[in-house]
Amino acid sequence: MKTEQINQAFEYAKTRYAGFGIDVEKAIADMDKLSISLHCWQADDVTGFEAGNDELTGGIQVTGNYPGKARTIAELRADIDKAMSLIPGEHRVNLHALYGDFGGEKVDRDQIEIKHFQSWIDWAKEKGYKLDFNATCFSHEKSADGFTLSHRDPAIRQFWVEHVIRCRKIAEEIGRQLGSKCIHNIWIPDGSKDLIVDRSLYRQNLKNSLDNIFEYKSNDELMLDSIECKLFGIGSESFVVGSHEFYMGYGIANNKMITLDAGHFHPTEVISDKISSLLLFTPEILLHVSRGVRWDSDHVVILNDELQAIAQEIIRAKALDRVHVGLDFFDASINRIGAYVIGVRATQKAFLQALLEPSAQLNSYEVNGQNFERLALLEEAKSLPWAAVYDYYCSTKGITPAEDYISDIQEYERNVTSKR
Repeated sequence: MKTEQINQAFEYAKTRYAGFGIDVEKAIADMDKLSISLHCWQADDVTGFEAGNDELTGGIQVTGNYPGKARTIAELRADIDKAMSLIPGEHRVNLHALYGDFGGEKVDRDQIEIKHFQSWIDWAKEKGYKLDFNATCFSHEKSADGFTLSHRDPAIRQFWVEHVIRCRKIAEEIGRQLGSKCIHNIWIPDGSKDLIVDRSLYRQNLKNSLDNIFEYKSNDELMLDSIECKLFGIGSESFVVGSHEFYMGYGIANNKMITLDAGHFHPTEVISDKISSLLLFTPEILLHVSRGVRWDSDHVVILNDELQAIAQEIIRAKALDRVHVGLDFFDASINRIGAYVIGVRATQKAFLQALLEPSAQLNSYEVNGQNFERLALLEEAKSLPWAAVYDYYCSTKGITPAEDYISDIQEYERNVTSKR
């Protein structure tokens, strides 16, 4: 797409939105503040770099074997760099603990240190990225029976408590070195495929483990904790210890962020409806933007109704500065770098549309009980020329606009990933 065409379309869009009293330049500036965290595990199918550990357990399952997955830290970083080069704005990278730079050495989870992630920090500094972090409580012999922090065996619980404490300290140091708060997220696979009699026991164990973990008081200016719920997973269809109710209660009682993953709830349940409620009781929340399809939670993010509803809810609540946004999916059936670009661009587009919504007029209709007018304007807003604004935003950032990024990814595949 030519620059002249982009600029012409943008000028028309500005005029169109100005008719609703919307400052397009301000909307672009506000969206530019949205720093989305790219999950490293999309590029290598959640394999990580632990010596001798290439088996996924704990309900983690990746579908597909598209050629070209990252096999080394260097390849993974190159793929993330390529994805970043096709996404406007400044964004973050989200690491899991099993992605440490272990140099081929066997380092168990309760022994990891900041030195195993220093090369990631150095890379992030060089590239201008910020980092987030996650404890990895799956794909390990001590999680093979489906339980970690809630395990009946105190020794196994203590192993995972130590792992998470170390991860929190690593996240804190990441925040210190990069000058940006590192979000540390805790998700565990704990649950059962079939019926559990004493649910209370496991949830009490989990509460006790979390209490032990948070005895280490981190610096909130360097790192923030978040806890992530799930309805069910592969191998935990009948019971998940860390339910939404459990973590909502724990988070509110202990002033912790709660992670809402768009794929972790019932297929007819949406997280957009939960955001404004949680924000009344928690200082901030973390979103894992994903796309659930029937029972599976980890499809590539697209610009669908729920993603738009999530963005609308945040913008309407004036909560953009209280919500952290990261992606969380793993699809090995298509080009993995393309999946990144599709997902981040879709998320940006959803937030841009929300920022361009004629909110003043809509609120006026709502206050005055003009329900027909409100619904009509909501419908008309869907076809306003927001895409021209996004293309212009890409252009101003020196990023390939519209569908032109497809050929860039195809070229990278021909020259790089197809040769792996």
